[in-house]
Amino acid sequence: MKSSVPLVFNQQNLLKWFLFQQSKIGLKFLPFILILIHFQSIAQQKVINQAKARERININKGWLFMRYNGKADDLIYDERPAVFNRKDDIIADSRPSQTVFEGTSEKVLKKWILPTANDFIKDSSKRFVRPQGNPGNNFPFVQKGFNDKNWESINLPHDWAAKGPFYKEADAIVGGGMGRLPIQGVAWYRKKINISAADQGKSIYLEIDGAMSYAMVWLNGNLVGGWPYGYNSFRLDLTPYIRFGQDNQIAIRLDNPTNSSRWYPGSGLYRNVWLLKTHSVQVAQWGTFVHTSNVSESSATVNLDVNIENKGRTDKQVKVVTDIYRLDEQGSRSKKISSFPVSAINLGSHAKYLVKSQVLINNPALWGPLPKQTPNLYVAVTRLFTDNRLVDTYETQFGVRDIRFDPVNGILVNGKPVKIQGVNQHHDLGALGAVFNYRAAERQLELLRELGCNAIRLSHNPPAPELLDMTDRMGFLVIDEIFDCWEQGKTPLDFHLIFPDWYEADTRSFIRRDKNHPSIIAWSFGNEVGEQYTAEAGANVANKLKAIVKDEDPTRPATASMNYAKPDMPFPKVMDIISLNYQGEGIRDAPAYAHLKGIKGPPLYPAFHDKFPEKLIISSETASALSTRGTYIFPVFNGFSAPVSDTTGGDPKNQYVSAYELYTAQFGASPDKVFASQDKHPFVGGEFVWSGWDYLGEPTPYYGARSSYSGIIDLAGFKKDRFYLYQARWRPDLRFAHILPHWTWPGREGKVTPVHVFSSADEAELFLNGKSQGRKKRGEYEYRFRWDEVKYEPGEIKVVSYKNGKLWATETVKTAGNAVNLQLIADRNEIRADGSDLSFVTLKVLDKDGNLVPQANDNITFSISGPAEIVATDNGDPTDLVAFPSKERKAFSGMALVIIRSKSKQPGKLILTAKASNMKSAELVLSSRN
Repeated sequence: MKSSVPLVFNQQNLLKWFLFQQSKIGLKFLPFILILIHFQSIAQQKVINQAKARERININKGWLFMRYNGKADDLIYDERPAVFNRKDDIIADSRPSQTVFEGTSEKVLKKWILPTANDFIKDSSKRFVRPQGNPGNNFPFVQKGFNDKNWESINLPHDWAAKGPFYKEADAIVGGGMGRLPIQGVAWYRKKINISAADQGKSIYLEIDGAMSYAMVWLNGNLVGGWPYGYNSFRLDLTPYIRFGQDNQIAIRLDNPTNSSRWYPGSGLYRNVWLLKTHSVQVAQWGTFVHTSNVSESSATVNLDVNIENKGRTDKQVKVVTDIYRLDEQGSRSKKISSFPVSAINLGSHAKYLVKSQVLINNPALWGPLPKQTPNLYVAVTRLFTDNRLVDTYETQFGVRDIRFDPVNGILVNGKPVKIQGVNQHHDLGALGAVFNYRAAERQLELLRELGCNAIRLSHNPPAPELLDMTDRMGFLVIDEIFDCWEQGKTPLDFHLIFPDWYEADTRSFIRRDKNHPSIIAWSFGNEVGEQYTAEAGANVANKLKAIVKDEDPTRPATASMNYAKPDMPFPKVMDIISLNYQGEGIRDAPAYAHLKGIKGPPLYPAFHDKFPEKLIISSETASALSTRGTYIFPVFNGFSAPVSDTTGGDPKNQYVSAYELYTAQFGASPDKVFASQDKHPFVGGEFVWSGWDYLGEPTPYYGARSSYSGIIDLAGFKKDRFYLYQARWRPDLRFAHILPHWTWPGREGKVTPVHVFSSADEAELFLNGKSQGRKKRGEYEYRFRWDEVKYEPGEIKVVSYKNGKLWATETVKTAGNAVNLQLIADRNEIRADGSDLSFVTLKVLDKDGNLVPQANDNITFSISGPAEIVATDNGDPTDLVAFPSKERKAFSGMALVIIRSKSKQPGKLILTAKASNMKSAELVLSSRN
C-alpha cells in the first residue's frame, strides 16, 4: 500500500509521516521536516492570535482602595442641593415631591463626563461636545508615581459599606431606609495594567458592570469619562490614552451621597470590571440583536442584527459570518445548527454599519420556563474578516421562543399559558452587601424555584449581567426595570438630579445590554413614579421613555408600574401592558385599614380591564406582607389582612412583626387577600410578590432596623412561614402540610394560641396531644386552615390533611426542651478553590431529642481551619446590628448562618467549628478543589 503525506498538515501528522517513512528515506529529509513543522507552528500561532483578536480580561484582582474619612477632594461631578430633612421612614407609597436641581457651577466635571453618553444618544445634534482641557490631571491620585502603599489592597467586586459598622443612633447619617451601613462618601480605586506593545493598533476598553456611584475614570492622568447612574454597565475607550509596552495607571473616583435611595444601594466597584481588546474593525458594544419570529415546534425564523464599526484610519472590506450552535446544559457548544447568509460590506474609516439577516431553522429546541417547559439555549457566533483575516469573534446567547400577551388568557409562552408566579428582587445579596457573587445569586434563585416561583421582577434597576445569564439557564421569566424615579424625585439626592441629561443614554444602554436574554419578557421603564400625579405632563415623559425602549427593542412590551394612576388618567394609556402595584387587590380598602391616610381604592382589576380590554394586566407588586421569622405575637387578628401596628401584629420594643402572615405594610395586603382577588379575576396574568427575599434597607415598619420585613425568605436565606403559604398555591401537587406557630410556649399554658396550617390539601384535622381540635374544609377564597381557639399545653400538635377525600400529608410539631446541641448543615460540602465560591452553612440550636429550640438566641462563635475564610454571618433578624463580618452571631429563632469563601488556588480540607456556652460544639468538614 502506497503511503502519502496526510492532507491535513500539522505538527502531529508530519511527525507521524516522517517516523513511518524514515526506514526508507533515512535522516536526510529531517531538516526539511523540521522547517515545515516550524512554519506550521508559526501559522498555527497566527490563527491563535487571530482568534484572540477580541480578548475580554477580568481585572478584578489587585486593586488599591481609599475612602476619605473627612472632607473629600473637589473633583465633583456636579453640585447638589443641600439636604435639610434626612427623614427616611417615609411610607413607600407617599407622593414624590422632589424637583430637578438646576444649580451648577463651572468648576464641576460634568461637561467632560457627559460625552460618554454619546453612543446612546440617537440624534447626533443632541450629543455632547467635550470641552478643551483635562481636569484633575494634576491631582495626585491619578498620577502613575503617586505613593499608594498605605491604601487598602482589595479584590473586586467590592462594597466598602458591607463590612459596617451599622449606625445605631436614631438620627444616623444613614438611617434604616438605606440600611444603616456607611455607604456615604468619596472613595478612589487604583490599579496598574500593562498593555503589550503587540497591542498597538487595537482598541482598548475598560468595561465596568456597575459602580456606585458618579464614577469618573482617569488613565495616565487623563480624564477618560464616567457614568453617574450606579446600576448601569458602561464602557470607556482607553485607546487614546494608552502607553503601549508599559504600565498604565487607572484611577476611579466614586461619590456616593446619602439620601439618594429608598433602599440599600451599596457602594464601590461592586460588580465585575473588565479590560477589552479588539481589532479596529469590531462588533460594536452590545452590538448584536437576535430575535425569533414565526416560532413553532417544526421551525422558527431567527433574525440577526449586527452593528459593526471601523475605528481605524482606512476603509475596510469586511466579511460577516455568523453560525448558530446549540448549547448543552453546561453551556458548552454542541453541533452547528445553521448559518446566516454571509455579508460583505465596505466600511469606511470611523464608520458604523448595521447588517441584517435571517435564517430558518427546523425543529428548534424551544426556550420556555420551568417546570413545564425547558430553557433550551443557542449561541450565534459572529466572525468578522478583513483581507481574509479573522479580526473579531463575538458570541450572542439566545433562545428560540414565542411570547404573547393575551388580555383574557394571560401570558402564552410557545402557545402554552403560563401564570406568573413571581417575586420582586432587590440587587443586594444580604450579608455580602451589594457585591455580586455568582453562587450567592444562584442560591437565591434555587430557593425561589423550590418555592414554585417562575418569574422575577428586577426592582428597581438593572441587575448584574450574570444574573440574567442565570435566569436564561434556569428558566425564569423576567421583567427588567431601569428607573425608580424620573423628573419627580423620591429622595433629595436620587436619580431625578441627573434624569434630564442621562435618561436616554441610561435607557438605551440598559436595553442594548440585556435584549438578547430570552428570559426577559417585558421592559419596565419606571416604578411608582411621581409623574403619575401630573396628568398629561407625566404621560408625555412616559411616552418619551417608551419611544426609546421600542426603538431599541420593538419585540417586547414596554410598561411602567402604577400604584396611583387610575384607568381614566392619561398615564396608563401609554403602557403596552397594565402593570399594577397593589391596586388589583385594593389599597387600604379592607375594614382594618379604614383609619389610615394615603392612597385608597377598591380592587381595580375590573376597571382597568373594562377600560383597556386589549391589554394584558399583571400585578407587578402584590402583598407587601411583613413578618420576622419564627416570632409570633398575641392576640392574633381574626380577619385575613391587617396593617401592622404597635398593637396589632407588631412588637415595637423588639421591632418584630408576627409570623402568622396576616400583617402588612399600610398600603399592602396579606397573601390570602391577594389570592382571592386574583382568583376572582382570572384574566389577570399573575403576580410579582413584594418581595421574594428580605433586602437591606426599607425596614417598614421599624426604621431602627437594618433590613426589610417583606420577604418570603429572610435575609439569611431561611424560609419564613409565608414560604409554605405560597408553595401551597404555586406547587399544588406538592404533598406537605406546614404548622404554625412552633409549640414551645412556657408561660402560655391554658392561653389561646391559634394554630394555622398551610397546605395544598382541601381538608385537614388538627390534634393536640392526640385530641382532635376539629376537621375543617377550605372554603371558596380560603387559603389556610385555622384553629383559632386552641389553648396551649405542652406536648405535640399534629395535622392530618386530605385532598379529594384521600390522605395528603401529615406534620407534627413538638414542644422543645433545653438547648444542648448545635448542628451545622452546608448547602454544599465541596466548593471550588477559585477565591469566590461560597458555602452557606446553617446553624441550628437543638434539644437532646434533635428538635429545633425555636426561641433560642444564644451567642454562637464560628471558626474555620484550612484554605478558606468566614466572610460573613447572619441570622435573619432585621434588628441585628452586629457587623456582617463578625464571627460571633446570636441565633435568631434558633438559627444562624455562616458564609464560607474559598481561597484562590488553595484546595484542601476545611473544618468549620461552632461553639456556644453550655452546649456541645459542632464541627463540619468541607473541602475546596481546583
